[in-house]
Formats: sequence, C-alpha cells, structure tokens
Amino acid sequence: MAEISAKLVKDLRDKTGAGMMDCKKALTETNGDTGKAIEWLRQKGISSAEKKAGRTAAEGAIGSYIHTGARVGVLVEVNCETDFVARGEAFQELLRNVAMQIAACPNVDYVSVDQIPADVAEKEKSIELGRDDLAGKPDAMKVKIVEGRIGKRLKELALLEQPFIKDSSMTVAELVKQVAGKLGENIQVRRFTRYTLGEGIEVEQSDFAAEVAAMQTA
Repeated sequence: MAEISAKLVKDLRDKTGAGMMDCKKALTETNGDTGKAIEWLRQKGISSAEKKAGRTAAEGAIGSYIHTGARVGVLVEVNCETDFVARGEAFQELLRNVAMQIAACPNVDYVSVDQIPADVAEKEKSIELGRDDLAGKPDAMKVKIVEGRIGKRLKELALLEQPFIKDSSMTVAELVKQVAGKLGENIQVRRFTRYTLGEGIEVEQSDFAAEVAAMQTA
C-alpha cells in the first residue's frame, strides 16, 4: 500500500474541501491515487457536504425512537437548511437511524467531541494519570500515553464518532455527511436526550430472609 503522506492529504483537501480525516480515509481506500480518492469522496457525498458545512441549518425535525420493551426512549434534533428537505424520505430515514444509534449507545452523552466540557476532559485526564501502569515511566512518555488514552475516551462519549450500527465501516459523522452530500444541504445533529426507564429512582432493597426470620421470632 502506498504511503499516505501529510502533503498528499493536504493536496486532496485543497482540491475537494473535504476534512483531513475524510481525505486520509479516501486515499487509504484508493491506495494513494488522488484521482480515485476524489471520486470516492464524491460518491460518498463528503466533498460537497464539507463545502456546505458553514451554511446556516435552522430547519429540520425532531425524531424519536422507543426501543422494544419501552424501556429506552430517545428524542433527537437534526437540522437542515429547508423544510422541503426535512420532510423528505432521505432526511427522515437519517433521523430514525440517528435516534436508533443513540438508543444503542448508552455511554454516549454528547453529539461531538467539541461539545464535551473541559471539566469532563480534565476528570478523565486525572483518572488516566493515576493508573498504576504509568508508574515509573518518564514524564514525557506519560503525557503521550495519557493524551492518546484521553483522545480515545472522549471519542467514546461522542455520538458522531461511533461506528454506525447498520454499517460499521462508517461513523455516524460520515453517515450524516453522506446524506448531506446527496441532499445538497448542510445537515447537523444538534442535540439529543435519552430516557431510560427507572433511571435515577432509588429502590429500597428488602432482605426477604431477614423479614421471614423476624416473623418467626415475633
């Protein structure tokens, strides 16, 4: 496989307007062939989606999903540019898929890594710095290891970074970009809420054996 250099990725980005990670993936998938990589990005709708990403997306819809057994429910807001697109089948399908994804990812609390508060990131950092396997390692090495672990951990908390449940070869972010490219509008997942039945309710635990014993001695 051809080496995918930073310059090759940058050149493809300059030509297509697609994100750096998307460009790197396109080049990897096409063995470093820039022409084929451009075609790959166009087929995925990624390059056109990136060009529209700065446009205002104030329309859209709120979707919902109730998982089998009615124990998990989701509300999610996905935005686009026009009401016409929001009412279309492709957008509504995306809305359903994103809602199902959220229901399937109980540990995901944020839309993107950028939305994760600094105090959450700092807490994760303090946890990683205190791990036993870092004891005795040089400080520079510790910093590098922790940065890698924190980056991975924060992605685990972000919806857009998750593998799409119906096609694990792409992330949720790539799914959104693909639909945005096909529809010709900027599409953004704005926010979501997940409801889990009984969450936050304290249930008093009874000791049945103790209760029986007490009745017998009464």
